[in-house]
Amino acid sequence: MSARKTETEIAVRHPRETSILVGHREAEAALLAAYRSGRIAHAWLIGGPPGIGKATLAYRMARFVLAHGDSGAPAVRGADTLFVDPNDQTARRIAAGAHGGLLTLERSANDKGVLRTVITVDETRETISFFGSTAAAEGWRVCIVDTVDELNPNAANALLKILEEPPQRSLFLLVSHAPARVLATIKSRCRRLSLRPLATQDVIRAVAEATATDPADPALIEAAAASEGSVSRALALLGGDALQLQTRTAALLATLPHLDPNELHALGDALGTSDRVALASFIDTIERWVAARLRGPDPNANLPRLARLAEVWEKIVRAARDTESYNLERKPLVFSVFGMLAEATR
Repeated sequence: MSARKTETEIAVRHPRETSILVGHREAEAALLAAYRSGRIAHAWLIGGPPGIGKATLAYRMARFVLAHGDSGAPAVRGADTLFVDPNDQTARRIAAGAHGGLLTLERSANDKGVLRTVITVDETRETISFFGSTAAAEGWRVCIVDTVDELNPNAANALLKILEEPPQRSLFLLVSHAPARVLATIKSRCRRLSLRPLATQDVIRAVAEATATDPADPALIEAAAASEGSVSRALALLGGDALQLQTRTAALLATLPHLDPNELHALGDALGTSDRVALASFIDTIERWVAARLRGPDPNANLPRLARLAEVWEKIVRAARDTESYNLERKPLVFSVFGMLAEATR
């Protein structure tokens, strides 16, 4: 089976439906040991690059805790991992999004069916009724925030209030792509768990599992090698001409602060009008380019320029989200992104 699939052909299970965790054995062992101790921290900040399995680990932990509410039970004491059989009643209910002990905060669609760019304060306030319900006394209540980076300021403050006075038998699993940017007051109330990018072989295994693709497929191997340890990035690179698009974007970045309007027009045309995979590949390439400069060998060499670059990146993220959410034309985004980057790197 060829790994050259279009976006619509790549069907990937949601983390709540995924029973297999690839890599991250140490992080999983840390969560298991903490739960087994009977003194687990009430909040965990699970950080690392996008697409490496942070949400999968969070759901795996939630599934285990809700399936084994007694941390001293023999099943917990004898467990080597957080695995729960997919046929277990708890696992089936979580996969269906129907478990009363689990609340997930993530971006949702507005009244027009458009995905919001942030997690709103009203959604975050659901934690109050969720943890305050009388049923909470019957067992654990777990809240997964995927991701805490997408909380708007009011939502972050609402979450902070409940983290300051956590209910009994409550567990918060906060997923973050950029934990350094999470509010210090939230970080101070969490135990940190940092996940590293996956090894290439682990990426191959995860993508093969997610897409029912032959692990020996050359296209899959090529995408995994270029993914820098991210399963989501490898999946994006499997769609259409994402690898070629990545190369074209990187070539233009290498010429900054100089701009070639003809090449920018060509790149805008290559992004199409509604291909989410192409847009994700474009923004992903920009993100890695910016990150490499912010984490360079001497990050203090030109602090004003680095500050401008960091500010520009925040604007790019917002512009990309709006473009995706409202299905806007891609070409204006390309010109805007490269215009901002050229100005920031002069």
